[in-house]
Amino acid sequence: MSEALASLLDLLDLERIEQDIFRGASRSAIIPRVFGGQVAAQALVAAGRTVPAERPAHSLHAYFLRMGDPGAPIVYNVDRIRDGRSYTTRRVVAVQHGQPIFHLSASFQVREEGLEHQAPMPDAPDPESLPTAAELLPRHAHLFSDPSVAERLAEARAAVDLRYVNEPPYAAAGRGPAEPRSQVWFRTNGKLDGERDQPMLHICLATYVSDMTLLDSVLLAHGRGGWTVGDVVGASLDHAMWFHRPFRADEWLLYDQESPTAQGGRGLGKGSIYTADGRLVASVIQEGAVRVPRSR
Repeated sequence: MSEALASLLDLLDLERIEQDIFRGASRSAIIPRVFGGQVAAQALVAAGRTVPAERPAHSLHAYFLRMGDPGAPIVYNVDRIRDGRSYTTRRVVAVQHGQPIFHLSASFQVREEGLEHQAPMPDAPDPESLPTAAELLPRHAHLFSDPSVAERLAEARAAVDLRYVNEPPYAAAGRGPAEPRSQVWFRTNGKLDGERDQPMLHICLATYVSDMTLLDSVLLAHGRGGWTVGDVVGASLDHAMWFHRPFRADEWLLYDQESPTAQGGRGLGKGSIYTADGRLVASVIQEGAVRVPRSR
């Protein structure tokens, strides 16, 4: 297991303050606020710790309310909304400095047999044939508004082996509109074993990664490079995920993403996550604020 992955797992190992109150450490993202995927993953960890292990999460719906302060811990308050025979519902409010910064509702279900079908996995190259972030980022450092961003971005994503199938938005900026679609392969940078090899933790890790690239397709549709290039500013507004089948976050997963619309300073991203053998394991939808900086 890499040092970066061990650090991320420590970040997701929340401190229990009371029966349904948890505290999580925080760390800075590339920009001076807490990464949204971290808050979503920690909130799901908090919810999951109040639910029996035989009831894995099957969906989450969340809103990002305020920017998180990376210099302060985050307190997660869990409400036990319902414990039914098949389904369990939890609500989590993340609080910093006395104010809510994030709200999540999550549902958990006892595993059942039922009808089965899924959309087929789209074509994608072998992930091992694609460049790693450590290989890709230095090639494009000259495009960034701050050349040091390449090193900081590689460090921030070191816990995850994330590989773009096609060029990321920052590399394609300025070339004009392209198809509003993006694909990445990802897995954790190391295997989970021992006490940490738990199905719920794999779900939380996928939640963490799901916020990294979902709005890329919005940027590609308009030939924008994003915050690293400086031609767009934005933030996640809401996030929803549905978990369909068991999977491992330490094995290759294909994240197929597209944007059906952007308007009013907002862009919508939709994603499907597949295992390497073609099983659809999760669906994701996110809307984000996507604004073109005003001219001075």
